[in-house]
Amino acid sequence: MKLKRTVDTEIKLLRLLHQSIMGVGKSKLDKCPLSWHKRDSVDADQDCHESDSKNSEDASLHAFVEQNNGAERPTGEQDRPEAVGEGHEEQTEEEFLKFVILHAEDDTDEALRVQNLLQNDFGIRPGIVFAEMPCGRLHLQNLDDAVNGSAWTILLLTENFLRDTWCNFQFYTSLMNSVNRQHKYNSVIPMRPLNSPLPRERTPLALQTINALEEESQGFPTQVERIFRESVYERQQSIWKETRSVAQKQCIA
Repeated sequence: MKLKRTVDTEIKLLRLLHQSIMGVGKSKLDKCPLSWHKRDSVDADQDCHESDSKNSEDASLHAFVEQNNGAERPTGEQDRPEAVGEGHEEQTEEEFLKFVILHAEDDTDEALRVQNLLQNDFGIRPGIVFAEMPCGRLHLQNLDDAVNGSAWTILLLTENFLRDTWCNFQFYTSLMNSVNRQHKYNSVIPMRPLNSPLPRERTPLALQTINALEEESQGFPTQVERIFRESVYERQQSIWKETRSVAQKQCIA
């Protein structure tokens, strides 16, 4: 119905345009189209065939408008299935990470160095540092996504770690998560990096019970190989995908 109204409106506009070009409607008393030739010789014929030409004009204008609407229809309306398909292809599936490094704000460079070390020297990828989490979101949401969206949570134990209240909250939250979720057991890995490591005697008691990665230790490569096992990653990834699938179905329902 809306399309028909639009077509009728465009027909009227085109008719007025046609009339203005041909000289029609110049006077209310003169209802016959003006000709480019001598008027006296054609007035009679035009008056006799006015209704026929008007009908044919309406038909031709109607066809023109419909054709024009079809040609100029917005791409989104013409190719709606393709547009939806393209949008679907652009949505990339979120990836389950091997590890996330939680660190003090002043230790971002050190965290990036450790990330590159694990990814490039030991082939443990993909990983991320907390500073690279999306901006504009709540810290708690980022922390939840980081911890539950990766197989291992690495706590970068440096001198700055204890000075940062947010770091204290991070490691307590990570530990509680590993206790409450069976598949996250032993997923929190304290690590003392080469630069400005936190002394053992100053390490929080809750973290002293966990064997920490010691980068300066000769056994560091062996520790890395023993902790970051592919079988553990695949098991956690499977649980993560299943959890996300259930959550998405609940949202749809």
